Amino acid sequence: MTHVESEIASQPECWERAATLSSSPGLPRPGERVAVVGCGTSWFMGQAYASLREQSGQGETDAFQASEFPHRRRYDRVVAITRSGTTTEVLDLLGACTSPTTVLTADPAQPAVSLAGDAVVLDFADEQSVVQTRFATSVLALLRATLGEDIAPVACDAEVAVRLPLPVRTDTTQITFLGRGWTVGLANEAALKCREAAMLWTESYPAMDYRHGPISIAAPGRVVWAFGDVPPHLTDDVEATGAAFVHARHHGGYGAIGRWCGGRSPLDPMADLIVAQRMAIALAAAQGLDPDHPRNLTRSVVLA
Repeated sequence: MTHVESEIASQPECWERAATLSSSPGLPRPGERVAVVGCGTSWFMGQAYASLREQSGQGETDAFQASEFPHRRRYDRVVAITRSGTTTEVLDLLGACTSPTTVLTADPAQPAVSLAGDAVVLDFADEQSVVQTRFATSVLALLRATLGEDIAPVACDAEVAVRLPLPVRTDTTQITFLGRGWTVGLANEAALKCREAAMLWTESYPAMDYRHGPISIAAPGRVVWAFGDVPPHLTDDVEATGAAFVHARHHGGYGAIGRWCGGRSPLDPMADLIVAQRMAIALAAAQGLDPDHPRNLTRSVVLA
């Protein structure tokens, strides 16, 4: 078993542990104007949280790629997500930011912790694989818990997701991931996982925008995978192209969720992301690739 496979399987426990940190100092309080920053996977988790926080009425929340942060804006709190604590763009931002800062990281010994005003360390979710899985989702579990969400049933869904049959064949040539609201960030992350681990052609879009052009690449042998709510008639429009449509309500084996998780169905979208993570690893294995060490990637981007 690769490191990333073990890390994916450990997510249910990590999410419940992360939720216990929800009262840590420095986490956003209701009413604060907040920005969340990160790079790659961390940025996508920020997108998901920003949407959830605004939906919950807890305050204006923006998500930025760290290098694109608008320093002229004033925030009550800037939350930086960095697994390694060494990412150049995040360190540059923390060093220059005039708003109160909090870093969410896996390594307390790295520079991000000393640069931030507050730090929440999720060392139990650190990873050996270059590809991020459990650290990112554990951060999102923590942030969802700060909004008052109960993570226990979400972790239950994750227990299901780590053993469900995979819904996509490993000879698939292309996958487009879709989301609405907070699951747009999950769609972006799922697409990144398949690109990183399996070098697959993937794209991601807000579900309502998909028919405004991107549907033109849908075809037999390709897949459209949607997280969360699905717009009316989207399923029919995708299936008319010959592409396969994947959604938590339609995955093979998802009917068993009702037996395992108290009658709730479908999976929480964050648990559905686990299925996409597993899919990325299966696609990599089918090509003889090492998902722990993807081509051209390192654990942290440290720029000269």
